[in-house]
Amino acid sequence: MTTAENPPLAVWAITPGGIELALALCRRFADARLYFSGRLAAPPELASGRRRPFVRLRPAVAEHFTDHTGHVFVMSTGIVVRTIAPLLESKTRDPAVVVVDEAGRHAVSLVSGHIGGANALAVSVARAVGADPVITTATDVNALPAVDVLAVEKGLFIENPTAVRHVAMALLEKRPLGLYDPLGLFRDRLPGAVPVDAGGDPAAALAGLQPAVFVDDRVADLPEKTLVLRPPSLVVGVGCNRHTPADEIHDFILAVLSAARLSPASVDCLASVDLKRDEPGLLAAARRLRLKIRFFSRAQLAEVENIQSPSQMVQKHIGVKSVCEAAALKAAPRGSLIVPKRKIPNVTVAVVRRDSTS
Repeated sequence: MTTAENPPLAVWAITPGGIELALALCRRFADARLYFSGRLAAPPELASGRRRPFVRLRPAVAEHFTDHTGHVFVMSTGIVVRTIAPLLESKTRDPAVVVVDEAGRHAVSLVSGHIGGANALAVSVARAVGADPVITTATDVNALPAVDVLAVEKGLFIENPTAVRHVAMALLEKRPLGLYDPLGLFRDRLPGAVPVDAGGDPAAALAGLQPAVFVDDRVADLPEKTLVLRPPSLVVGVGCNRHTPADEIHDFILAVLSAARLSPASVDCLASVDLKRDEPGLLAAARRLRLKIRFFSRAQLAEVENIQSPSQMVQKHIGVKSVCEAAALKAAPRGSLIVPKRKIPNVTVAVVRRDSTS
């Protein structure tokens, strides 16, 4: 994970010529850290906090590979391929990797060109040292949009990354492409896309249009070659009794979403009353779901109108008529309450869908 101690960009060098070019990159990219062979003299013009000598390349790269979102290696492509091969997981998780030759003639986008940003990094590196960027991804070579890059730009979660290749091939072969996109996020962005009726059954509408792109927060039984992209369109309001276990909160949130046929990947945040700011079970459930929580004061919750499921008990104990519905609506002011309060003895949950223009 990138932190203040681990800047996003790492630059690697193993030869005297390589370290000179690496230094030029570190001067251009102020947030870069230089990793260099301990056999080389430490460059005095670079602050000590940005210098990292190593004994052997392969274990050093293995140790720091996931510390950075991008790596630039000033060395041969063959060395880099053999070094990083055991570390690669998937195109959605691997950091960007760019290779530059010592003479600074070429900057090659090697790994994670689209989602990881290696293509863009190669262009930036090339500009910094006067090199030619080398981009080999088919959509870029053919001046076509990359659907995974578009998804990242729009803040969408790619649910099934293996389907990206089906969409990319349809674009390359100029075949029709089904598109279910009620939010209009991909309007006019995908050549040959055939929009289907957002009010009908998406599975049936896309069955005859494969491959396809499905952009929505609802769960549907979709054809195999449909790329599923989840917008961060849902807010889950949560109320709970004191000392409710995290498992109980976590499992009930997922159960409510499942019953409503809504994807957990589309939940942008949880919301609750600020009296629960230190509630261990709620905080732990949010961490497990990898979601932030927005807390609102009782005065703020009291401002929310159109509560569908007011509670006299909640009104008596904390002075507002709703927690889960009010908090979710407060977090998405122009949203619609699509799942009114659901409850079990210790937990209440409601779901709001954000307005598409917000």
